[in-house]
Amino acid sequence: MSAARRILGIDPGLRVTGFGVIVVSGGRLQYVTSGCIRNTSGELPDRLKIILRDLASVIAAHRPTEVAIEKVFVNVNAQSTLLLGQARGAAISAAVMADVPVVEYTALQVKQAVVGHGKAAKEQVQEMVKRLLALTAAPASDAADALACAICHAHGSEGFGGLSRGGFRVRRGRIQ
Repeated sequence: MSAARRILGIDPGLRVTGFGVIVVSGGRLQYVTSGCIRNTSGELPDRLKIILRDLASVIAAHRPTEVAIEKVFVNVNAQSTLLLGQARGAAISAAVMADVPVVEYTALQVKQAVVGHGKAAKEQVQEMVKRLLALTAAPASDAADALACAICHAHGSEGFGGLSRGGFRVRRGRIQ
């Protein structure tokens, strides 16, 4: 039997960054913790510092063996996309500084792996995360997205990075 893997999922955001930690052992998923880093005021450097600092604390406390983070999609508003990319950079930096490998997944890949449909609503993702992790209540939206990212990595990879290697086609919202 392979060793247990501890996966930190991150849903980056400049205002709210979701995080969730799960353990995968023998194909079973176990919830460890989840939450949100709220960051609603201050200049950009201060916000990035909070993301970096708080995720570094989560990493130090829960010692993940792998990190799965959602990729940025290109938004209609280029400025928003750039700001989100900077939040992702702070989150990735926290993992890299702790020598934890990072894998990236698109929102489509995450939803496909967790719900079975790449265009699932946030409420569907929350409900499936609740069911897959046997939680008594659905986690907050950003925390659920982070847990979904971790679940995607757990299901989509044998060892490190299976689904993220690419070579997949998307047809009608489904990864093939």
